[in-house]
Amino acid sequence: MRATLRWAHADLRAHRGEALFIVLATAGITASLLLAAALFSYAADPWQRVFTQSEGAHVWIHTRADAQPEDLADLEGVTDVAGPFATARATVETGGARAAVELRATGPEPPRVGRPLVGAGRWLRPGADDEIVLDSSLARALWAETGDTLTVRGERGTERRLRVVGVADTAEPRYVPGERPGVGWLLPEGLRLASPAPERAGWTVGLRLDDPDDTDFAVQRAVTALGADRVTEVTRWQQARTEAEGEGRLLGLLLGLFGLGALLAAALAVAGAIGTRIHGHLRDISVLKAIGFTPAQVVRVFLVQHLAFALLGVACGAAVTELLGARIPGRIGEAVDLWRRLPGHAWTVPATAVGAVLFIALATSLAAWRAGRVPPVPVARTAAPRGMGPLTSVERRMLGAGLPPALVLGRRGAFTGRARSLAAVGRLAVPLMMITVALGAWATLDRFQSHPEEVGLPAALTVRDGSSAGEDADGRAETERLSAAHPDVTAVHPGVEVAALVPGQTGTITLRGLGTDERPYPFALAEGRLPAGPDEAVAGQGLLDLLDVRVGDWVRMTVQGRPQILHIVGRGIEPEDGGRTISTSLDNLDLGERGPVRPDFHHLVLRDGADADRVAADLVASSDGRLEVRRIANPADGLSAIRGVVVGLITVLALIGLTELSTTVGARARDRGRDLLALKAIGLTPRQIAGVIVVSTGLTALAAALLGTALGVLAGDWLIDVLGRAGGIGAGIAQSPSPGTLLLVCAVALAVAVAASIVPAARTARRRIADTLGETL
Repeated sequence: MRATLRWAHADLRAHRGEALFIVLATAGITASLLLAAALFSYAADPWQRVFTQSEGAHVWIHTRADAQPEDLADLEGVTDVAGPFATARATVETGGARAAVELRATGPEPPRVGRPLVGAGRWLRPGADDEIVLDSSLARALWAETGDTLTVRGERGTERRLRVVGVADTAEPRYVPGERPGVGWLLPEGLRLASPAPERAGWTVGLRLDDPDDTDFAVQRAVTALGADRVTEVTRWQQARTEAEGEGRLLGLLLGLFGLGALLAAALAVAGAIGTRIHGHLRDISVLKAIGFTPAQVVRVFLVQHLAFALLGVACGAAVTELLGARIPGRIGEAVDLWRRLPGHAWTVPATAVGAVLFIALATSLAAWRAGRVPPVPVARTAAPRGMGPLTSVERRMLGAGLPPALVLGRRGAFTGRARSLAAVGRLAVPLMMITVALGAWATLDRFQSHPEEVGLPAALTVRDGSSAGEDADGRAETERLSAAHPDVTAVHPGVEVAALVPGQTGTITLRGLGTDERPYPFALAEGRLPAGPDEAVAGQGLLDLLDVRVGDWVRMTVQGRPQILHIVGRGIEPEDGGRTISTSLDNLDLGERGPVRPDFHHLVLRDGADADRVAADLVASSDGRLEVRRIANPADGLSAIRGVVVGLITVLALIGLTELSTTVGARARDRGRDLLALKAIGLTPRQIAGVIVVSTGLTALAAALLGTALGVLAGDWLIDVLGRAGGIGAGIAQSPSPGTLLLVCAVALAVAVAASIVPAARTARRRIADTLGETL
């Protein structure tokens, strides 16, 4: 052991640069993995993010007006309290839409615990008793946006108009029509002026607990303290999280796959760096064997050395991420700051560190085992790299044609046919492949936003007539006339949407009638054809999976007690209702009505480049406010956060790729350094020798970029289609990155490789002949 430690110390002094690189590479990869974990936690669980950022309450208790909820702050296990807030249940209306709301009185500053996170607009201003901030789920139900006006109905039929100034996210249970009211925040004076009925007034208080799993006992103590007859409703954080889990499932799966890809790329980079370093010490290993070291001792030397490097590198990477990660500008810093407050952070950092050390130990053990098999007689290094062989006829003609020797010899150095060269290309291709997959996810989001008609959203606006005139034929005709008269509207399609029971009546699906036989609806198809005859329909992937049917089958369902049989002739891309939707012409529906089915709404298709918000405002104005016009929700609007996450993942993968590129540059410089004597003997200048190293590294990076982008396009399309099918939308939504983007990835990889190799190449070319001679003997 003493001889082992002495040799390890001597080797460290002789190769400080290599040791420093191993430590820095390990630190960089550890930091990259921790950043990837932070990004995953940030985007994959939106509810947890909102709960953490808002200092959410674990329990919300709603009481009658005669309760004293302020006493709950003294209960054992309660660390903080949100409120209590004076509340009143009421009904709000806007544009014909109506919803139940809990009006909650608060101050001009958001509460510290259970703080609503304003995503659009602003918070309440002092003295503005006619302003209200809506919970985002309630705002979606009302189709309300900042600037809209709500009508609140109070006691004895009184009405008060409130202006929406903000839309906020909370970690409370969301609005459910007919079951749970939404939340609206306003000033205490605004609540008083709304004149709520006394029997609907009360208090709401949120409790933050020191043990989140102790909610049942905390609720029992709170109900006992207040009196069971004074408590009207209790909600727990587990209930809110369960309701929100489905929204981030696909996003979490996508980011989880990105995380696995980053882990694979990091593992290959570490293994490559260790293997390259041990390969560069073959001469030293032979010397150790010659002076009496056994194979087991050689293995132990490298294992102890690299485990020490791993521990130091992992500690440095974790420390830098913890101390400086939150200061990184943009989404990455925000994700790290939030991640440090999440429950899983306490075990993620040590688990990542232990996993990295164990993997490095495994990679080192394999490489060290190969080192233990090196023969004890040093193998003389030849002037030409092993395996290159003599110049081929093509290469001789290339040199005879006047091509630069650096280009010819650099190509030979990059593609010698050896396993190490192919492994270097493969390791560098993995992060480039994952970057291409991430760019494919970005391009797919752009497709949803720029070409929604290709992903099942041909219409941009929905028009409803909430007045009594909209219930007769003349009113519907007037709605169609007003809509079609706008110059930016290219088509108006009547529609109706009802719930239908599947065969066996074990579940419900959505049956839609859109368009007519005379003016068919422009469905976006991924398979089959458009419905053109009686009883023909298109279905979403979610419905096909639910009923275990395929295109060409007939399905029977029950609609309002009446059977409806439809022939599925196509599979449409359905981003709504998890794809459990079947759509047909309005003329094919049988809802028990005499005559044609009455449409409930109209979908408007706009010309390319039209401003949907301006068209909606024009239609409302032309109808004197009778029409309710809203934008059709685009799934990409709820995934805006993924763009910042994709940028962060690309940055992490780029760091891993840079680590692998540094290993490749070091290996190329060392190999050419051993050939320095031969290269100078055939007349190459130092600049040409440096060019050989630069060209060799650049061609390796270019080959890896071409391979990585090609595999990334294939893998990205397959992955996104698989996720689309799992989510019910169906395959056919994937969009590959543009050729220009792929060329840019290849160009950046080549440029970075060339830039990273210039300094090592120049340093190698300036080495003395005596040093090179010592290495080749």
